[in-house]
Amino acid sequence: MKLIGYYNKSVYLTYLGLASSVFGMVFALEGKFDVALSCLLFSGLCDMFDGTVAQHVPRNDPEKKFGIQIDSLCDVVCFCVFPALLTYSMGAKSLLSQVCMAFFVTCGVIRLGYFNVQEEMRQEQTDEKRTSYQGLPVTTTALIFPAAVSLLTYLSVSAAQVLPVLLVLIGIAFIADISVVKPQGKGKLLLLAAGILIFAALLLTKGRKSV
Repeated sequence: MKLIGYYNKSVYLTYLGLASSVFGMVFALEGKFDVALSCLLFSGLCDMFDGTVAQHVPRNDPEKKFGIQIDSLCDVVCFCVFPALLTYSMGAKSLLSQVCMAFFVTCGVIRLGYFNVQEEMRQEQTDEKRTSYQGLPVTTTALIFPAAVSLLTYLSVSAAQVLPVLLVLIGIAFIADISVVKPQGKGKLLLLAAGILIFAALLLTKGRKSV
């Protein structure tokens, strides 16, 4: 049976990150927040290197455009819906908290849609690599969110009260017209090191409860 879509090594890592987030959402609903946050970190790791893999895979124009679209679609699930669900699962269930979650996800979708349009136009004009982004990339939630939860747990501060506010602030940063340098080489290594430190912090705070 013939399947629609484009299948090559350039998208496999993206799909792996998506699967990790789906499993993470299940863990979040089961109250296993440390595992869920680890899944979010892993999704961020996959996203960090899927572009590098894609650059070394021969692709035609339709495959490149498909890659842009599929990456953003997966990002919506991994770095927008997943953090919102985590926030809800950690006790932020008031109507106001739900509004904050909706705002966060909406801002993420706007940023990703805008990026897709700009990236397609950019690729039609040049073959040069992108050096910066407009607005905070949604993938940054893979580091920001686990770090924030780990800190709140260590300080015994209520995640349910703080996380909705954090989501609003991140959402604003998504759509703010600010320039963010795209990490390359050493920058990616620094982000990888940050992820490892955050994962270690999650292990150290495992078993502790925020109030």
